[in-house]
Amino acid sequence: MKTTLVILTYNEIVGLKETFSGIPMDAVDEVFAVDGGSTDGSLEFFKENGVTCHIQDVKGRGEAFRLAFEKATGDALIFYSPDGNETAADIFKFKPYLDDGYDIVIGNRMSDGGHNEEDGQFLKIRKWANNFFTLIANVMWNRGDFVYDTINGFRAITRSAWERISLDGPGYTIEYQSSIRAFKLGLKIKEFPTYEGQRIDEQEGSPSIETGLSFLKLFFREIKVGQRWKLIAPKK
Repeated sequence: MKTTLVILTYNEIVGLKETFSGIPMDAVDEVFAVDGGSTDGSLEFFKENGVTCHIQDVKGRGEAFRLAFEKATGDALIFYSPDGNETAADIFKFKPYLDDGYDIVIGNRMSDGGHNEEDGQFLKIRKWANNFFTLIANVMWNRGDFVYDTINGFRAITRSAWERISLDGPGYTIEYQSSIRAFKLGLKIKEFPTYEGQRIDEQEGSPSIETGLSFLKLFFREIKVGQRWKLIAPKK
């Protein structure tokens, strides 16, 4: 199976400089970046290092995923963000599971062997919120093995799965929607433990309250949509 590594950026020059040398380029067949319109030198960094960068016409993580599938030639895409949260060395772990026939492979921060960035804190607000959304998605739609990290963006999705789930979710909901629709279709999902570190720079990640509300909105929308998205999905 041919794999494509997609490096997702939006003003991530600090993280790029820190993590780029540790990205195992030989673990995949194709590498490119998708950028939301950086102005901090990220685009110049990719050019200097010989990495093709596709710039989004529309900002947002959901649009980044859709653009990546338009541009990639791989049978499966691995998504990686160089902000310090994701362990670049774990990129090697995706392909064996993809070759074994899994539709979606997820780096798991939440269960045994995994590490969430809040694990050393007394209050784990983001982790608890993620676990809540994961629980209700599993209870509502999953009829297979429990999936512990339905929201993590450090994941791989096969092209065949992508075409079936036809994701239209905006922003940070794109991963959650991919997990939910994979549940609905009974697709094969595999998780492996991964270590989530702290962000390298001082930027904030996704805004907690706004992101939580968008997840709730998406969850209820998926209840309403049911399986009907397969009938109204845009032609490929």
